[in-house]
Amino acid sequence: MGKIIKKNVITRKPGHLYYVDGKGNVCEAKMARGGKKKKKKAAPKKKPAAKKKPAKKKKK
Repeated sequence: MGKIIKKNVITRKPGHLYYVDGKGNVCEAKMARGGKKKKKKAAPKKKPAAKKKPAKKKKK
């Protein structure tokens, strides 16, 4: 577990990971996923059913 040395030194950006490297520098890396919330996909619109024409009666 890491130690908190000082707070509010940098402004964090959503979707980024911050860490201290071996030299003591604060590094920023973009995360593979995360940061932005995904929007829900809209349900596909249903096409109205085609109206069927009444069948013609055959005369005998």
